Amino acid sequence: MEPLIYAHRGASAQFAEHTRAAMLQALADGADGVECDVHLTSDGQLVCLHDPTVDRTSDGSGAVAELTAAQLRALDVSSWKGVPVPAAYGTPAEQLLTLSELLTILRGAGREVGIAIELKHPSPFGRALEDAVLAQLRASGWDAATSRLDGVLVSFMSFDPGSVAHLAEHVDPHHLCQLTESLADTLPDGVLAGPSVEAVRADPEAVRKAVAAGRRFRVWTVDAPADVRLLQEIGVQEITTNEPALVRRCVENDVVAAESAPERP
Repeated sequence: MEPLIYAHRGASAQFAEHTRAAMLQALADGADGVECDVHLTSDGQLVCLHDPTVDRTSDGSGAVAELTAAQLRALDVSSWKGVPVPAAYGTPAEQLLTLSELLTILRGAGREVGIAIELKHPSPFGRALEDAVLAQLRASGWDAATSRLDGVLVSFMSFDPGSVAHLAEHVDPHHLCQLTESLADTLPDGVLAGPSVEAVRADPEAVRKAVAAGRRFRVWTVDAPADVRLLQEIGVQEITTNEPALVRRCVENDVVAAESAPERP
């Protein structure tokens, strides 16, 4: 079975992570979905940023939770990558994305896509972060029973087990992913396992057995063709990558090779 490809913070090897350009490029690259991290601003807006501060990925400084959405939008969040943004992907002032804006992009993709929303903790807002995400989705027309918003399939992730447990009160476990550093971590029933590719590489047989037993996996962050082949071979269902175009080529080449191979006697 061909694994689903999720673009990690968009096509973040090519354009600055989480930007409009990175997300649009991920769709152009044929990603099945995108992954994004969310934080709350001081004025209660959900923005797509990985770090709790803006220092690494902008020309500003300070904690996201202490800045307003307007203050964040005034920052340059793309030039640090050193890659010019094509005009078709918006102006520099349009590169910061709120969760609402990202959902609008995905709803306009013209095909079914997924979004994997990672809840970042520790958050100064506690579980208000999860509640804000759920409220935003409901206001947009999201159906909790199917976890769909028009043609967008929504899933949720966190390294924080408390976050996953809180979300499980509102969302079917099938749409939840418990991110882990180790294959030995205990996982709730039904949720996706979200280990790193390094953890899988260290013990692929454990993953193979878990897949055979019905466990679903979303492995991060997979950028090497050898790792793509390994994950396909052991049956991993979802791959998160900074390079969706590369992984798409790897997956499709393997599929073509398998289909064209002569039958064994």
